[in-house]
Amino acid sequence: MPKLATPLLDIQVRNAKGKEKDYRLSDGGGMYLLVNTDGARYWRMDYRLNGRRNTLAFGKYDDVSLKQAREQRDAARELIAKGLDPAQAKRVEKATAAISAANTFETIAREWHANKLESWQTRTATNVLHRLEKDVFPLIGKYPIAEIKAPVMLDVLRQIEKRGAVDMAKRQGQVCGQIFRYAIATGRAETDPVPHLRGALKATAKGHHAAITPDELPDFIRAFEAIKGRMYPPTRVMFRLMMLTFVRTSELTTTEWAEIDLENESWVIPWQRMKMGKKKLNPRKVDHHVFLPRQGWALLRDLHQYTGGGKFLFPNLRDHEVAATNWGILAAVKRMGYSGKMTGHGFRSLAMGVIKERLGYRHEVIDRQLSHASGDTYGEAYDRAMFLDERKVMMQNYADYLDNATGGKVIAGKFGMAAAR
Repeated sequence: MPKLATPLLDIQVRNAKGKEKDYRLSDGGGMYLLVNTDGARYWRMDYRLNGRRNTLAFGKYDDVSLKQAREQRDAARELIAKGLDPAQAKRVEKATAAISAANTFETIAREWHANKLESWQTRTATNVLHRLEKDVFPLIGKYPIAEIKAPVMLDVLRQIEKRGAVDMAKRQGQVCGQIFRYAIATGRAETDPVPHLRGALKATAKGHHAAITPDELPDFIRAFEAIKGRMYPPTRVMFRLMMLTFVRTSELTTTEWAEIDLENESWVIPWQRMKMGKKKLNPRKVDHHVFLPRQGWALLRDLHQYTGGGKFLFPNLRDHEVAATNWGILAAVKRMGYSGKMTGHGFRSLAMGVIKERLGYRHEVIDRQLSHASGDTYGEAYDRAMFLDERKVMMQNYADYLDNATGGKVIAGKFGMAAAR
């Protein structure tokens, strides 16, 4: 019968010193403390499995205490009792841990981001990565993505909510959901915790971009007239062109003089600058005819005196080689007292309401002027060739309506039907 080892005392382990030869202090169950000649102490365990002798390492004392070494020994003995090799189990565990460490949320997110670059505009790609680096990576970037559960993800999004950025929290949740689904598809995660957060985050206000109604138009124009004298002339022109043309703000602010033919009164925005034309996949290759009314051409001729020598209609004040932004319009709206009631996009909604409700034009004609995709097979041909004459008349009628909106001379009627005849 083998001799039973007397369990070690912690003081024995602490006081073990190096000798001329390596030696062992046995704790029982096959485990012992190996003391090297230099005084270094290591936990080891000898065991037999399938007739073969093996040695298992538990670590160095005092990185691993006596208690921790015993816990590892007991766990190893349980595996041996089941016919499993604890050394092999430890190698598998170590490999799994290495894989998890390599597949952190940030690693997978950056891989997902790189995979999306071909279908994104540069600005979109930059913004998505910036928001992840600011809001998400500092909190969970180093976590193995497979270990991130719903409560952890909820805490990340609530940190964004605390700044008052409720809508941003929702959008970040959507982005993170895409990253988790990518990890699932590539075998690095099994679940997406984002859907489980439904109802746990603050609700965002639903609705469209703020815009005034046609009934509010007269007061809006009066408010503009009251402050326009304090506006920089090009900004004043920008605001009025937004009213007259209702193109998207980015399409207006980045317009180059090369697109404008003052002599023949023609303004065509190349499809590459249009919203749907900027898509990397299946861009909509349809140039947009703006159809300025005579009031608009007068504004452009006036503007040409200020910025006609440069590249852009509305250059940045500090660097004329860069286009201005829509901040001038937003600042004017704020000074007018319409902050939260009107936006740059709101000019499009306003024009839709006036032209359809007050001037009687058909929805599809207005849609073409707004450069909305038709959504059908033949729509692209319509955008290229149909309604051009009708849209030209419509834009002049709309400009005349705006001129008379505050003077009681507003003429409402079925202009669209008349133009079509």
